[in-house]
Amino acid sequence: MDIEKIVSQMTIEEKAALVSGTDSFYTNPIPRLGVPGLCMADGPHGLRKQIDLENNGVSRSEPATSFPTAAAAACGWNPDNLRKMGESIAEECRFYGVHTLLGPGVNIKRNPLCGRNFEYFSEDPLLAGILGAALVEGVQSKGVGVSVKHFALNNSENYRLMGNSVASEKTMRMLYLKPFEYIVKHARPATVMCAYNRINGVYCSENKWLLTDLLRDEWGFDGVVMSDWGAVHKRVDGLKAGLDLEMPGDTAICRKWILDAAADGSLPMEVIDKACIRILKWIDKYCIPADKKPVDWKGHHALAAEIAADCAVLLKNDGVLPLGGAEKLHIAGELFGTMRYQGSGSSNINPTEVTTPEAVFSTHGIISVSADESDVIVYFGGLTDEYESEGLDREHMRLPDNQITEIEKLCESEKPVVLVLFGGSPVELPFADKVSAILNMYLPGQNGGKAVYDLLFGVKNPSGKLAETWPIKYEDVPGAEDFGKNITEVYKEGTEVGYRYYNKHDIPVRYPFGFGLSYTTFSSGEWKKTGNTYTQTVTNTGGRAGAEVAQLYINGELAGFEKVYLEPGESKTVSITPETTDDRSWPDEYVVPEEPPRFPVTLESRFTDLNQSFIGRILFNAVLSIAKKQIKEAERMPDGPEKNDMRKRALFMKRAMENNSLRSLSMNAGRRMPYNYAQGFVELTNGHIIKGALRFLKKIKVPKLPKEEQ
Repeated sequence: MDIEKIVSQMTIEEKAALVSGTDSFYTNPIPRLGVPGLCMADGPHGLRKQIDLENNGVSRSEPATSFPTAAAAACGWNPDNLRKMGESIAEECRFYGVHTLLGPGVNIKRNPLCGRNFEYFSEDPLLAGILGAALVEGVQSKGVGVSVKHFALNNSENYRLMGNSVASEKTMRMLYLKPFEYIVKHARPATVMCAYNRINGVYCSENKWLLTDLLRDEWGFDGVVMSDWGAVHKRVDGLKAGLDLEMPGDTAICRKWILDAAADGSLPMEVIDKACIRILKWIDKYCIPADKKPVDWKGHHALAAEIAADCAVLLKNDGVLPLGGAEKLHIAGELFGTMRYQGSGSSNINPTEVTTPEAVFSTHGIISVSADESDVIVYFGGLTDEYESEGLDREHMRLPDNQITEIEKLCESEKPVVLVLFGGSPVELPFADKVSAILNMYLPGQNGGKAVYDLLFGVKNPSGKLAETWPIKYEDVPGAEDFGKNITEVYKEGTEVGYRYYNKHDIPVRYPFGFGLSYTTFSSGEWKKTGNTYTQTVTNTGGRAGAEVAQLYINGELAGFEKVYLEPGESKTVSITPETTDDRSWPDEYVVPEEPPRFPVTLESRFTDLNQSFIGRILFNAVLSIAKKQIKEAERMPDGPEKNDMRKRALFMKRAMENNSLRSLSMNAGRRMPYNYAQGFVELTNGHIIKGALRFLKKIKVPKLPKEEQ
């Protein structure tokens, strides 16, 4: 593709179309010049190739492998897991004709209540960066691009569409920006996705310091910057700031803004040309025909279990595990048969198959006996979809009340109780001293049942290490009292997040960062330094093959790591050369703005704020009625995976709508809710009936898209 020639031949109408998406997950083709449309699809722990392109929400999708989520995969501390996962996902992308995967998500886990933490790796920027880069390398090695997200400081869900993340430059550079910087410099991702939120008052989609000064000029990123879906505000300002592509597009108002600004000279042609060139380079490299080579679905299913087993964390064991097979087991807990293996939201995958613990136990002839015949009790619990999802933050850090009651009662039997946990984030464990063992699976993907069986019965040896701290109680978390409560999110704790905070202030935790038990034992020598390289010898001193993670800390921060797999009696010397540290000093000041008034409402108001007026309540309830109807339809369906999937999608839609804004709703819905409709709803909500009616009648006029000109 002769990109310079194509750009020189493009009309301004074609350029305005190219920098806008279409049909939810595509770039606009330019048929006259032979430019195809590039296909994107959600990730990051599996492919969500949506079937219904008329709906860019969480709709039905093609079958694909649901791998362990980032929260689980990170606990493997093994980049090879992520590379293999990335390669497999890319093969499925090629099969379905997807050119770019929307992931990985590498935002720092600032607070355990963030509803999207299951999709992120760690509280530590180095661990998140290394693992994120490995996934990028795996995907792109197969000719499929990625979109690293959500850039940046998108660390909560309640106000993610309009929230203002207030932080000092020191806090941003030393913690929240580091994973992105590492990935950009080491893995060269095809695209970066900017987040919804503001940073110190400026929306990410029009933040020149973030998208150009830092990302491009300082870090050397030369790919495409796209918006999160519906994250665009002032489109022309976004282009000038370095936002190349608006997604999902099909918004007449954004094309009109571009065309008008180009006509009056306020948008220099060189600005839009640069964006077009970057998009065309991306299309030229990654928009290749679908690979009809059959996918090894069974192999990918097996890989999902292999990764899940390598990443599971044994949090406690008084010797009851591994089970020998002769024990009489009493099995309890709703997640035994309905294992929660993935999160809710845009990453919700339609799995090729699901293997639950119940299915594997049944295959091996393991049956449950009564809380009197049993030798050991195994309880399967954790966070359900009602407690954890993209679109909202958790209200507390507890398990569901019914599970706490059940576990406490089982502990009264004085039989050994083994707790198998599922979920994307830490939970409070008030009964930790009463149970005999805790095996934390996080969200292990579609073949998690096999991983659970292999670990419980000693076929595999647990070797996962926590990629985040597990506090004893939520009140111990820095900034716990303010997190997710207001539109302005002040990062007043600075870089004291996770283990940095607990270690500095000597606050006891339930399980520390980097912790995980094994069925064997290890000894590790002292770290020895030669030049810039550190070495340590690790020995398996037990009777089982296993794996240990050598962790190097310098000045209290993780500086490097390596996972070693050792047979009994085997030793290995680990060699780590830490990344060169940036010794520049950064400003540590920030300005906290006043909270904006909730009324009158604006295009940026949280959707729930519409309830402040009579007409606003009518609109709010009308929109939410769609999701509520889907929830009711799901409840009427027969029990099974389809019911669970539909219910998850409906719950996510409800939560996402409640935390939406009229502007984002319009930018996401495209032709189904033009921008003037959003403006009209604002006027009506504020009691301006005539102004609202006039807004509805004033249609936004733009030329046809290039694909419609044929």
